[in-house]
Amino acid sequence: MRNITLPATRADVADLKLGDMVTLSGPIVVTAGIPTHHRIIDCIESGKPTPIDLQESAFFHLGSYSQETENGFEILYMNPTTSTRFNDLMPRIIRHFGLRCIGGKGGLDAECAKALGEVGGVYLSFLGGGAPIISSAIRQIRQVAWDDLISHYRLVELEVEALGPLTVAIDAQGRSLYQDIDETAAAKRAGILEQLARQRAATQ
Repeated sequence: MRNITLPATRADVADLKLGDMVTLSGPIVVTAGIPTHHRIIDCIESGKPTPIDLQESAFFHLGSYSQETENGFEILYMNPTTSTRFNDLMPRIIRHFGLRCIGGKGGLDAECAKALGEVGGVYLSFLGGGAPIISSAIRQIRQVAWDDLISHYRLVELEVEALGPLTVAIDAQGRSLYQDIDETAAAKRAGILEQLARQRAATQ
């Protein structure tokens, strides 16, 4: 398993293949909020910088259970949220910031995969139910932005060490495991429906 040091360059992820497993060490930016993504789009449209720099960053759809303490914001645990919720918003964000890595669960659609191919970025799939493993990789909370939002909608920059294991599900050329699975399922579906039709006809 390969460990990638962040921030990653285009060359760092260019040779990753679908199904490869990696870990990440360095700064990542996380949020689980649709309103947060809309604020990022607002920044793009207005020409204002985002409060945490996203240029060529590792940007992850991770929700957090957090609390405010005397020492500041504390994350008790993190868990991936479904990336497909952000399909309509992510292509513009990917292209504007040249995102190097995106992560979450459930994947992204074909338009997002196309955008990743254009900028040379990858989508990394998190292990389902892996909150303890994910949370144990956190070494430091570097920044917290938009703290008027509920905790798991805030934009948070973390320092992580050996975050993973993560599976390369969309590569830097825009090839997608999710598209491959959909096409395979569609091909099998036709055969299954034909077989069912023959069986029904035989019993009539």
